[in-house]
Amino acid sequence: MARKIEINWKSIGARVAITLDEDVNADLIEPLWAALPYRTLQGHALVAGDCLYHVPPAHGVLHAVPDYRTNRQAVPSGTVSCSAIQHLSIKYGTLTEPMPTAPIGRVEQADIDVLAKVGQAVWDSMHGNGEPIIAEVRRLGGPGGHSVRRQVCQAEPVRELVDKIAAMSEAAMVEAPPELIELHQGRRFSDAGTRDSVLTTLVFVNGETRPLGYMTYTNLAKAARSVDIPLSGLIEMAKLLLIKPTEFLGYCGLEALWELTQQVVSALGAVTEREDFIALMEQMALYVNTLGAWNLQLFPWELEPSKWNYRSAGGRSSHV
Repeated sequence: MARKIEINWKSIGARVAITLDEDVNADLIEPLWAALPYRTLQGHALVAGDCLYHVPPAHGVLHAVPDYRTNRQAVPSGTVSCSAIQHLSIKYGTLTEPMPTAPIGRVEQADIDVLAKVGQAVWDSMHGNGEPIIAEVRRLGGPGGHSVRRQVCQAEPVRELVDKIAAMSEAAMVEAPPELIELHQGRRFSDAGTRDSVLTTLVFVNGETRPLGYMTYTNLAKAARSVDIPLSGLIEMAKLLLIKPTEFLGYCGLEALWELTQQVVSALGAVTEREDFIALMEQMALYVNTLGAWNLQLFPWELEPSKWNYRSAGGRSSHV
C-alpha cells in the first residue's frame, strides 16, 4: 500500500492528502517520512508562480540525490516535490520558473481544487493581513505533533549544541523569533540602516540569510559525505565561510544567530567524527532556512508598487 501524508492548514479550514510515489526519488521520501509529524510556516513562491512550499525538518533531503528530475513547468498541478534547499513544494497552477524539480508524490485528485484556496490565502497572508499560516504535516491517519529529530553525536559539546539548535528550530518553525519581528517592525538592535532607513537593512538581511542556509550550511553538509574531503579541511572551510555573513547579520539584529554561530565554530574544535560535523551543519541549515522563511513572511510587501514600467524610464523601472 502506498504511503500517504496529510497537510492541514487549520487556520483557513483546508487540508489535502498526498500519495507518495516510492518508485521515484525514494531517497527524498525516506527522510521526509521519518520527520513526520511536524508543523511549519507555510510559504508561497514569490517569483516562480503558483507554488506553495514550506521547510520540513527533514535533514536527509539536503544531500539526497534524486533519481528523477523533470521540468517543474511541465508537471501537472498537484505535483509534490522535494529539493536540496529543504523545500517541500506543491504546484497548483502556472509556473514561470523553468527549473528542474524532483517529484515525490501527488495531491489526491479529490483535493486538487483545495490548492487554489490555500494558495490565495497564503498569498494574502504574505502580501496583506500578515497573519502567518501554519501547515501541520503528518502521516495520513497518524498522530499529529511537532518535533525536530536530533542526530546522534559522539562528542558531548556537539551533542548539547545540536540539542539546543534543534529546540530553537522547533520554536522558530511555528513562531517568528522575536528579533525578526522587532527588525521588521523597524525597532532595531543596532545602528544598521543608514540615516535611519529600515527597508535597506531588511533587504540585506534576507540577502545574507538565504544563501547562508541554502548554500553554505547545505553544501558543507553535502561535502562532508564525500570521502575525498578530509574532516580537517571541512572544519577549516566552515570557519572561513560562517563567520563573516553571520557577524553582519548579528549587527543587523539577528543576535541569536550570531551567538549560535560562534558556539558552532567553537564546538568544531571538539569534532573528531564526520557525523558530528554533519549533524551541526544539518541542524544549522534547518534553523537558518526557517529564519529565511520568516524573513519573507514578515517583509513589508505592501510597499511593492502595483505596476511598473521598465521602458518609460530608459531601462530603469518606474512606477506608473
